[in-house]
Amino acid sequence: MTIALEAPSDLMAVLRPRTRGWVHAGLTPVVAIVGLVLVLAADGGSERAAIAVFGGSSLLLFAVSAVYNLKPWEGALGTWLQRLDHANIYVLIAGSYTPFAVLLLSGAASVTMLVLAWSGATIGAVFRLGFPRAPRWATTGSYLALGWVAIAFTPQLLGSGRPAALALLLAGGVLYSVGAVVYARRRPDPWPAWFGFHEVFHCFTAAGFVAHCAGVFLLHGA
Repeated sequence: MTIALEAPSDLMAVLRPRTRGWVHAGLTPVVAIVGLVLVLAADGGSERAAIAVFGGSSLLLFAVSAVYNLKPWEGALGTWLQRLDHANIYVLIAGSYTPFAVLLLSGAASVTMLVLAWSGATIGAVFRLGFPRAPRWATTGSYLALGWVAIAFTPQLLGSGRPAALALLLAGGVLYSVGAVVYARRRPDPWPAWFGFHEVFHCFTAAGFVAHCAGVFLLHGA
């Protein structure tokens, strides 16, 4: 995940904090290992597939973000890495919903949540790939709107009988949302030369993933 900057690449290189990309780079191998362990420990085909989607979308997000943010890219490659970086946020949101929809819900509620999440993610990702300079308020709002689609399923989620997993789903959503606010406001920006608002944003995304990962772990064998 990254912020769309209008400045030339040389100015970006000057302004970027020295630790840009480190959070997601450090998390990427952890995501790969934890995702593999969760998939191998899953019971049954549907649980394994749902967890694989969660792990795969998470790995895609953090890996691409790390590659894009660790150095200033120029030209067409940099442009497309930025577009993929932004589009992957939608994929991560839908991927994070998938195991909860499959393992917490059933019947029409499960299918409806999956359809809403992945339809929204597809539309959002295509839009970001085609219109990378969309206003910050619009993109942040779309991330939050898709991220909180679970509100429409509150009765079904509360009736799932898995309060701890549900609490972690909520906690992850809150952490991601706080990160989105930091992304939109560019505040707090504690040490711009070393660890700025973007790094704070990345820390909240990492914490959101950890919360959702713990929730998926609790759903094992559900």
